[in-house]
Amino acid sequence: MVKGSFSVRLPEFARTTTFRWTLAISGAFTLCVILMFVFVLGEEYSYLSSDVDRLNSENARLVTAETKENRVRRLNEYLQNDPRRVKLGGLFDSDGNRIAGNIENLPATLQTDSSPTDVSLIRVDAFGRDRQLARTIAHRLDDRSILVVGRNVQQFTWIVGVVRRALTLGLIPALCLGLMAGALLSVRGQKRIDAVNRKVQRIVDGELRERLPTRGTNDPFDKLAVLVNGMLDEIESLVRRLAGVGDDIAHDLRTPLTRVRVSLERARQKAGSLDELRASVDKAIVGLDQSLAIITALLRIAEIEHSRQVYGFRDVALADLVREVGDLYEPIAEDKKVDFAVKAKEDATVHGDRDLLFEAVANLVDNAVKFTPQGGHVELSLLRKGNEAVVRVCDSGPGIPIGESDLVMRRFYRSDKSRCDPGLGLGLSLVNAIVKLHGFDFRISSGPGCVAEIAGRSADA
Repeated sequence: MVKGSFSVRLPEFARTTTFRWTLAISGAFTLCVILMFVFVLGEEYSYLSSDVDRLNSENARLVTAETKENRVRRLNEYLQNDPRRVKLGGLFDSDGNRIAGNIENLPATLQTDSSPTDVSLIRVDAFGRDRQLARTIAHRLDDRSILVVGRNVQQFTWIVGVVRRALTLGLIPALCLGLMAGALLSVRGQKRIDAVNRKVQRIVDGELRERLPTRGTNDPFDKLAVLVNGMLDEIESLVRRLAGVGDDIAHDLRTPLTRVRVSLERARQKAGSLDELRASVDKAIVGLDQSLAIITALLRIAEIEHSRQVYGFRDVALADLVREVGDLYEPIAEDKKVDFAVKAKEDATVHGDRDLLFEAVANLVDNAVKFTPQGGHVELSLLRKGNEAVVRVCDSGPGIPIGESDLVMRRFYRSDKSRCDPGLGLGLSLVNAIVKLHGFDFRISSGPGCVAEIAGRSADA
């Protein structure tokens, strides 16, 4: 017959780290208190023993100093004044027979003329006969008799009893209270952890709107929950943006790819000559180039947004950079009959990547020239505002509708005014990514005309 075995499973709260630490701290506290009491008792015993030894030695000296005939009287006088029945004494002859005193017999273990010691003695007096533990000394007198003087140590026993009761009535309830507090804290902590686990499981299952519970107590757990909730807000925003980008990519790539397919299909079916076939292929290539441009721009934005490497940053002279952008777009503006002016008289230096900053400023100027009608004007300028260096691009174009200044920085977003113009809707997104990487500010105004600014702390401020 095989005997079954079973194991006792502790409650959930008893297996938590909080309760175990409480148990360990309570045990250490109990041990320290017990050691303290042991030390106090040891010191008290040492003090009482030395005090009793001094009293016994003094009384023995007084009895010994008397003549042989007066020793019994002196011993009896010492023993009479004893309301608490703690004094012990006896005078014995050389054979150990009692001559006087309240000690029944001479203990065999008691050595004469030695250091004081604790001895069990039998006390006999008018109240009867009982055994007492006494601190005792023994002296052999000149007539070979033996004088024994002792004192009951019941005072020390009383102190030990007081300490024991104090430990029982004080330490044990305190220990139990500590364990109860540990169990309560453990249960509360476990409940919060269970609530967090349920929320986390819902988040893992795809419920990104769920957030960790907080109580507003500003305790470490609440601070952690607030921090995690902020992270979840950012993750939810990123996921939504990613989903939106995917939809935008599918929408913007579908049109050029559809045109490519239709163009090639018509060329296959209707092309009657090599020139017609080449024209259809050229249209298909234009559509593919547009699709590749979208993908390249998206990869460029992702590369900049995810870049954390700023060790290659250097001091960049913005005046030279602005003039170079102006030289690049001046002939383009002239061909479109747009007045283009560059003002870069201020000297300003910022810390960053020159190529990326050039690309950001060039995108702003490109947008300004593109959307400004013939006869309009575009101005590229460099300003100083306190400790900031500001690159400003102004134009007289239709501008950005009111309320869309934040929307135009999203990928693929194009306002109704620019739907008919060529472009991918990624230029301002690229500018915004570059500005964020540098820790600069990007501001763009709404209304007729457009004012776009890139502002960063000047390195020579």
